[in-house]
Amino acid sequence: MGDDAPSRPWRSRTFRSLAVRNYRYYFAGQAISVAGTWMQRVAQDWLVLEITDSPVAVGIATSLQFLPTLLFGLYGGVIVDRIDRRRAIITTQAVAALLATTLAIVTIADVVTLPMVYVLAFLLGLVTVIDVPARQAFVTEMVGPDDYVNAQALNSTIHNAGRLIGPAIAGILIASVGAGAAFTINAASFVAVLVGLLRIDSSQLRPVTALVRAKGQAREGLRYVWSHPDLRACMLLVAVVAVFGQNFRVVLPVLARETFHGDAQVYGWLTSALGAGAVLGALASAARASATAWSLMIWTFAFAVANVLALVSPLLGVALVAMVALGVANICFNTLARTLLQIGTEPQMQGRVIALHSLVFLGSTPIGAPIVGWVCETWGPRAGFLLAATTSATAALVVLPRLRGRRRLRA
Repeated sequence: MGDDAPSRPWRSRTFRSLAVRNYRYYFAGQAISVAGTWMQRVAQDWLVLEITDSPVAVGIATSLQFLPTLLFGLYGGVIVDRIDRRRAIITTQAVAALLATTLAIVTIADVVTLPMVYVLAFLLGLVTVIDVPARQAFVTEMVGPDDYVNAQALNSTIHNAGRLIGPAIAGILIASVGAGAAFTINAASFVAVLVGLLRIDSSQLRPVTALVRAKGQAREGLRYVWSHPDLRACMLLVAVVAVFGQNFRVVLPVLARETFHGDAQVYGWLTSALGAGAVLGALASAARASATAWSLMIWTFAFAVANVLALVSPLLGVALVAMVALGVANICFNTLARTLLQIGTEPQMQGRVIALHSLVFLGSTPIGAPIVGWVCETWGPRAGFLLAATTSATAALVVLPRLRGRRRLRA
C-alpha cells in the first residue's frame, strides 16, 4: 500500500478497487451470481438429506464436488498460468450454468436420484479445477499490487453477502415449492457473470507473461511455497482448518434438523447468519493495509473460539449469534490466507500457488466432509464444532513458536 493509505477515510480504503472500471464489471457480475450459487449449495445439501436421511451422504456429495481439485488442482494451476484467464473464466462459468440447468430440470421433473446429484457435483468439481485459480489470479490483472488485499476482501464480501441472502431465499423456496426453483435461479444468475466478463476491456488489463510449457511445473509450485516460511505456515493452517473446521454444509443441516428440530428454512437461517458474520469480516478485511502470517495465526485462534461458542449454544437464537461470530472469524482467516499467497508470490507463479491453495482449501473436502459427517452421525452435530475448535487451535499452537520468532525479528 502507499504510505498514505491508512490515513484515508474508511470508506475510501474499503472500496478503492471499485475505482477500476474492469474490476467494477467483474464485481457486479459476481455479486449477482454468487447468491444463486449459495442457493444451489443449500438446495443440494437438503435434497441429498431428503433422499437419503444420511449426514454421511451429504458429506459424500460435498466431497465429490471437491474431489477433482484434490486430484487435479495443481495441474489446473499450471493450465491457468499458460492461458488467457478471462477466456478461461468465461468458459468455466458457461459450463457451470449448463450443469445447474441440468440439475434444475431433473429435480423439477421429479426424476432426480442420488447418483445424478453425485455425478453433477463431480462435474462441477472438474469445472472448479480451472475456475477457482483463474478467478483469483485474474484479480491481479485488473488491479495493482497495492490493492490486492482490498480486491480479495471485496470478493469475499460479495461471496458472503451471497451466503447471507442466498440460503435464506433457498430455505423459503425449498419449503414452499421445492429445491428445483433454487437450481433454476442459480442457472439464470450466470448470465450476469458472463455479461460482466464480456464487457471487460482487455487492453486495460495488466499483462502477464504466459508460462511456456515444460516438465515439472506443478512440482515447481510446491517447491516455491515450501521455500517461503510464511507461505508454508499459511498452507498448514489452511489445511487443518479446511479439513476439520469448514465443513459447514455437513454440520449445519444436521444441526437444524436434529438439534433444533427445524426444516430447510432453519438451515437457511443458520447459513445466512454465518454469511452475515462473513460480510462483516470481509468489510473489515477490505480496510486492512497489510496481511501477515502472524495475523493469520491470530485469526486461527479466533476461529477455534467461535466454534466453542457454537458448541455450547443452548437455543437457536444463541446459535445464530454464534454463527455470526464464526462467520467473522472464518472469512478473516480465509481472506488473509489468499492475500498472503498473492502478495508473496511472483506473477508467473500465481496460478500454481493459488491452485495449491485450492487443492488444500477445497481439495481437502473429500477427506474432511465424510469424517465430519461420520462424527456428526455418531455423536451429533455439536461434536463437529468440537472437532473444528480443537484441531484449529492445535494447528495455531504448532506454528506459534516459529511465527513469534519471525515477528520479533521484524519488530
